[in-house]
Amino acid sequence: MTRTTEALIPKLQEYVAANSSAPDQVLLDLAAETEKLFPDDNFMQIGPEQGTFMTLIAQISGAKQVIEIGSFTGYSAICLARGLRPGGTLLACDISEEWTSVAERYWKRAGLDDTITLKLGPALDTLRALPAEPQFDLAFVDAEKEDYVDYWEELVPRMRPGALILADNTLHHGQVVDPDENATNVQGIRAYNARVSADDRVEQVLIPIGDGVNLARVK
Repeated sequence: MTRTTEALIPKLQEYVAANSSAPDQVLLDLAAETEKLFPDDNFMQIGPEQGTFMTLIAQISGAKQVIEIGSFTGYSAICLARGLRPGGTLLACDISEEWTSVAERYWKRAGLDDTITLKLGPALDTLRALPAEPQFDLAFVDAEKEDYVDYWEELVPRMRPGALILADNTLHHGQVVDPDENATNVQGIRAYNARVSADDRVEQVLIPIGDGVNLARVK
């Protein structure tokens, strides 16, 4: 994940952030602690305007059951969980106990520890162990880019009609349109965007917020 919207000049990025609902102290403190504890991985945390966007998406969609593939230190899970209908739940999937130990502290501080359930382990294993029937209203994907298409194939059958699937980093810092860039993660993103665009089970749009969010709605 990235902390700024791709291709915006710094002054315009500041303007976007200043004219969006600001994060509260819980999210500010989480962002600061993440930067301090994991300076080499901090790029994986979403920016504040993307967090607000995701809260609004959850609210507008009326989501009650949500799954997140890749939680890092918990910022995005808080944003999603805050938009759920009363009684809603979020299943957070990640492989790192170190990262998610921070997430769990902040989920509790945000009053969401009863809303968010953490599942440690490979997300594909977690998905494949779930009943293969529609059960989720909203999904957020932000894990290994080369596995995005596999996540998609497991998620779509488990999404209710009208459910939304958001995938992060789908512009990959502009590298998706660079013919000389063929890293595995970039190829994974290209394959994902192409798969979603061609899938007649959904309608979708690629949104240039953060590092790109692919938003799909299941028909």
